[in-house]
Amino acid sequence: MTTLKGNNIYLRALEPEDLEFIYKIENNESVWEVSNTQTPYSRFLIRQYLENAHQDIYEAKQLRLAICLNNTFEALGLIDLFDFDPKNNRAGVGIVISSEANRNSGMGSEALQLVINYAFNQLQLHQLYVNIGSNNEISISLFTKFGFQKIGVKKDWNKINNQYEDEMLYQLINHI
Repeated sequence: MTTLKGNNIYLRALEPEDLEFIYKIENNESVWEVSNTQTPYSRFLIRQYLENAHQDIYEAKQLRLAICLNNTFEALGLIDLFDFDPKNNRAGVGIVISSEANRNSGMGSEALQLVINYAFNQLQLHQLYVNIGSNNEISISLFTKFGFQKIGVKKDWNKINNQYEDEMLYQLINHI
């Protein structure tokens, strides 16, 4: 577990007890635009998801981990590897910190560093990528701090508040 443990936080597998936490995140309309969600999720669907969360990344093609402070079991955020492609050794990355109070605390940075290390060292991935809305300066700053480079712009990609916005594609290649 030392691979997924940092100075202040650790990443852990999802548990059935995380149902209410995930329910609140998935139904928080303020994060829907970054997760491409348009409808709420029921507790029933989230319970089904949690029942299958034991599948490994090779089976499910994704891995969702809870972000927790070192001295607690409580989830404060989520970090995902998604669209896992073992043939081409790549995956997408997504991160959400649940409350405004915990954002800009360094928790996201530490979680991202842990998942990059895990993806490159344990999963032997060649690259990670992230899609970021052009107006999401906080995410752009977070990912570029870790070496992600902008490699493309998808024009008018997302419709947000009846306006189309660009989405940028960032990539981090493992040169080891």
